[in-house]
Amino acid sequence: MNDWAPIAKEYDPLKAGSIDGTDEEPHDRAIWRAMLARYVPNKGVTGDPHLTLFVARLNLQTTEEKLREVFSRYGDIRKIRLVRDLVTGFSKGYAFIEYKEERALMKAHRDANRLVIDQHEIFVDFELERTLKGWIPRRLGGGFGGKKESGQLRFGGRDRPFRKPINLPNMKSDFYGEGSAEKRNWSREGSRDWRTRDRDHDRSRDKRWPERERSWTWGESERDSKEERSRGRERKDRDR
Repeated sequence: MNDWAPIAKEYDPLKAGSIDGTDEEPHDRAIWRAMLARYVPNKGVTGDPHLTLFVARLNLQTTEEKLREVFSRYGDIRKIRLVRDLVTGFSKGYAFIEYKEERALMKAHRDANRLVIDQHEIFVDFELERTLKGWIPRRLGGGFGGKKESGQLRFGGRDRPFRKPINLPNMKSDFYGEGSAEKRNWSREGSRDWRTRDRDHDRSRDKRWPERERSWTWGESERDSKEERSRGRERKDRDR
């Protein structure tokens, strides 16, 4: 735990998919894909990765000129690369900005995060593709971003850092020892009590059933006797 840090120092898809970086099994298929992926950084990308910012969550209408206008206030920009679709040419919503000085890079990293550009709150972080060992992009199941609705949790970056693990005492022997045996005995006794109650209920119901039959029979006989008496009265009235 001495080397624990809220921000990942080396990318591991299994740890990046965990809340505190201590998971031992992947919880979704995306992490499996990232663990099986063999990603090689794009060799066609030029520039100094240690002076490059990653800017995401951009409005699809935001242009290079708008980015230069906003980020040039932090220092001199050497290059802006807005990532676009190869077929349509439309923006994919993220870009890379390379500065000439480290001071400008650090200032933009500190102040430009969550800045609103074209009605979109942007996300700013350092470039990780060429600086973080073992990095796997999101399209291969990696990355630090994610949504809880999709079940793909990603932590360990600036946006959602790791939570520090809680060191709980070893309660395994107590949990699986006498307490559990007592609990099992209690549950068995409880089940026996329920069975006994069910049997008693059935017996009492069987006892009540003949009484109900007798009551119904008595009611029918009483009704028949009333009908006979009424018939007798009618005969007497006719004889008169």
